[in-house]
This record gives sequence, structure tokens and C-alpha cells, in this order.
Amino acid sequence: MNWIILIIAGLFETGFASCLGKMKETTGTSATLWGIGFFACLATSMLLLYKATQTLPIGTAYAVWTGIGAIGTVIVGIAVFKEPATFWRIFFLFTLIGSIAGLKAVSAH
Repeated sequence: MNWIILIIAGLFETGFASCLGKMKETTGTSATLWGIGFFACLATSMLLLYKATQTLPIGTAYAVWTGIGAIGTVIVGIAVFKEPATFWRIFFLFTLIGSIAGLKAVSAH
């Protein structure tokens, strides 16, 4: 169950990074709303990370949480913010996914 909580926490990390990107692009009320979304996702992500680390090793949990956030943010960047999807970006994205899967596979929990 804590692995699922950790995955959800990583998705909220992607959410707060994405809100930060949208907040940068807007002004006024829209920027304020994206800022509220940023803080809501940040708080939720941290709370879920805390919950997951109560039973998972902190090193593994933090690496997986950060990796999910990084992978999600790159995907959102490509899909929403029109960032380039070059061969090397995709290649290293897949190596990151492989590393996260490896960490989970060798984790004692």
C-alpha cells in the first residue's frame, strides 16, 4: 500500500512542478490560482511522502518520489509546454525509469 501512496506522492510532485510552469506563463488571477494549485500539490506530495516513508526505506522512497516527479514533469513539459522531445531526452528518460524500477526491485520492503 505504501508503494501506491509513494506513486501518488510522485504524481503530486509532477502537479506542483506543472503548476509552477503554468504560473510562470500567466498573470493576475490565473497566476494566483496556479499558485494555490502549486501549494496544494506541494503539501499533498510532502504529506504522502512522509506517510510512505514510515514503512519504506527513506533513500529508496525519496529516489523513487523524485524520479516519478522528474519523469512526469518531463512528459508534461513535452506534452503541455511544447518542450523538445529529442532522442537523448527520451533515452535518458527511459534510463531514469529503469533506475527507479531497479531501486524498487532491490528494496527490502
